[in-house]
Amino acid sequence: MTTFDARPQAAIGARPPGWLSTILAEGHAGDCDAVFPFHGGTALEPACVATARRFVDQTLSAWGALEHAYDAQLVVSELVTNAMRHGGGAAQLRLVSHGAELACVVTDHSQTVPVAATPDVFSEYGRGLRLVDALCAAWGWFSPGGSHKIVWAIIAD
Repeated sequence: MTTFDARPQAAIGARPPGWLSTILAEGHAGDCDAVFPFHGGTALEPACVATARRFVDQTLSAWGALEHAYDAQLVVSELVTNAMRHGGGAAQLRLVSHGAELACVVTDHSQTVPVAATPDVFSEYGRGLRLVDALCAAWGWFSPGGSHKIVWAIIAD
């Protein structure tokens, strides 16, 4: 069973947009849909963030959607970093384009809720999801069952 959660401290919005929900929850493929699987120990190494950014750049270049590349690289960097630090490692990165919207989707190995904390001025960490919130039209997470979660973010024109 898929559950969606909209705790105010965790995610913005209760559900992904209908088109993305259909793709993720029901397993349908999108028109422009690319998946990058992280393997074993590499999902916990900082280099996987750079690998994810390269995947974003190569995929969006192939799709002719470079207008989203910079924002998508930042968003993916934050989501993959969070998966490494708090989610037991990133399992998969997926990019899905739908009209003028681009979904960045990261699956990790934990059901821990992503929290957009309010860091103090001197905090070294804690600003990543605030950046995602600022760059994206919407973001959130859901747990499709099992021992993992899916965090999604929509970049729109």
